[in-house]
Amino acid sequence: MTPTARLALVGDRSPNVRSHARIPDLLDALALREGLHLDAYWIPTEEAEAAPAGGVAGFDAVWVVPGSPYRSEAGALAAIRTAREQEIPFLGTCAGFQHLLLEYARNVCGLGEAQHAENNPAAEAGQAVIVPLACSLVGHEGVIHVTAGSRAALALWKERTLERYHCSFGPNPAHLETLRAHGLEFTGTDEAGAVRIAELPSHPFFLATLFQPELHGDDARPHPLIREFATAAVRHAGIVRQPKR
Repeated sequence: MTPTARLALVGDRSPNVRSHARIPDLLDALALREGLHLDAYWIPTEEAEAAPAGGVAGFDAVWVVPGSPYRSEAGALAAIRTAREQEIPFLGTCAGFQHLLLEYARNVCGLGEAQHAENNPAAEAGQAVIVPLACSLVGHEGVIHVTAGSRAALALWKERTLERYHCSFGPNPAHLETLRAHGLEFTGTDEAGAVRIAELPSHPFFLATLFQPELHGDDARPHPLIREFATAAVRHAGIVRQPKR
């Protein structure tokens, strides 16, 4: 039997969310093309809220997937916190990126009142870490400039990439310096300088993107960031990869 790493996919699975439909095919491609075998379990956010440690303790990797608003903000945040504190490889895409910033603001930066404007439209402007984008990025694609030497740049093997979005919310610039001061690094920006990638360099693999790498290309060739995430999961599981023949 081929050894596999256990992957928690945290989000409210829906046939109407394109990324949810693509992820199983991407996992198949990782196994076939890269020898990276991940056994995926979907964990709805409500179950993550009810379960200890967000339901992800004991997994080899956690991916908080798109599809906001989540049915349970608390569940998504619990899963992210567990991955961060227990050094479980973590990937957040789109809403996963947004909720990573929210979790970090509350539990690392001490901003206990930090809010996500989609989850709480009545939030005061100063409390909103995630705010509506001036222009929706639903269905858009754009250039991302990546910081040299960052985990993202090393995975991509380049410092400029074209990526696809499906979101209407992003980080509030007013809170970025606080997040940076507490160790979070922003290693990708769009053409206007708006933050699009976040990393935690002190963690084995803790990375999130506002864009959706799971929508990149075709199902047969997973995005380099997803491949690096899968590699981190296999490493966490203690699996020795066999060379491809």
